[in-house]
Amino acid sequence: MKATPFLMFQGQAKDALALWQSAVPGFEVLELNEHPEGDMAGQVMTARIRIGGAEWLVNDSPPVHNFSFTPSTSIFVECDDEAQLRDMAEKLTASVMMPIDNYGFSRLFTWIADPFNISWQLNLPE
Repeated sequence: MKATPFLMFQGQAKDALALWQSAVPGFEVLELNEHPEGDMAGQVMTARIRIGGAEWLVNDSPPVHNFSFTPSTSIFVECDDEAQLRDMAEKLTASVMMPIDNYGFSRLFTWIADPFNISWQLNLPE
């Protein structure tokens, strides 16, 4: 058995992938399939990505839903150094739940949401 996190967008998956590609060191798009025709033409039918060694699935949902992402699910990233944490935060941040600071459990930490409402916890361990 294998469990894989899955992120469902509504027409913004390509934009999210492009942002993450520019902001997250080592981010990889392993596979990208687009809807070939119709109203969804060019949107992401399925994508398989790798973030920090973990694989995720991403798509643009054909049905429109009245829900989105919440901070209760987030991507937790152990950064290599302070410069990396600050650079990722600068590129990803649309809103801040916890600003960059030392909260006592690590050297630096921030909890942010990107423009697509995906939550990121960026951590610089002791």
